[in-house]
Amino acid sequence: MKLLAYPLTVLYFLCFGLTLVVFHPIQWFCFNVFGYKAHKVSVDWLQFFLMRCLNILGTRFSFNNPHRIEVGRPVIIVANHQSMYDIPPLIWYLRKHHVKFVSKKELGKGIPSVSYNLRHGGSVLIDRKEPLKSITAIKDFAKRIAKNNWAAVIFPEGTRSRTGKTKPFKAKGLLTIFANAPEAVVLPITINNSWKTLRYGKFPMGLGAHIKFTVHQPLELNTFDDKEALIKQLEEIITKAVIGK
Repeated sequence: MKLLAYPLTVLYFLCFGLTLVVFHPIQWFCFNVFGYKAHKVSVDWLQFFLMRCLNILGTRFSFNNPHRIEVGRPVIIVANHQSMYDIPPLIWYLRKHHVKFVSKKELGKGIPSVSYNLRHGGSVLIDRKEPLKSITAIKDFAKRIAKNNWAAVIFPEGTRSRTGKTKPFKAKGLLTIFANAPEAVVLPITINNSWKTLRYGKFPMGLGAHIKFTVHQPLELNTFDDKEALIKQLEEIITKAVIGK
């Protein structure tokens, strides 16, 4: 399997890179000529084709959401984080909620399509070396999410798990978002097997990963007075559903 992974990984990277390069001018055109709505559609379809690129590696996706999540109100998506390949399915399968991210500022330049979307699509870029500025940026981001009825994705572990095992949740960023989007719905999601795409490291990539997303019961943020207790509850819900933890 690892030997087969080498040529397939090369083919994957070619398709992945080509997809990013093709969609970069499409995003630019949609954003500058038609505005946010057209840009969002281009970003959504970018995720669809990025997922198809992963199919080259035998990667499959399952998104189990038995719940009705109301459109037209802010959503705070809280999930564990296993790899960068968590992101395209979250945007694609939850596209009607206008998914945005808190990302490190380094991703805001140099990556075709990805950097452009992070700068212009409504997400926020933070500098981890400047925590005070980061908190201010997250506060403004949360207010924007609340105003536009978008969805914010938060990975409270703070970094990716390379084995699938969850890391302790960090509360500070979540508490800031909770305080500035008090009417939001909180949506816990457990991600499984995404780490297997990187089981050998960055090259070659792992084959045949079945990336599974489990959407748990949505929670009304304003019904929880103790937000730190809510974060602990979210950590328990998400972690309990992680396979091989």
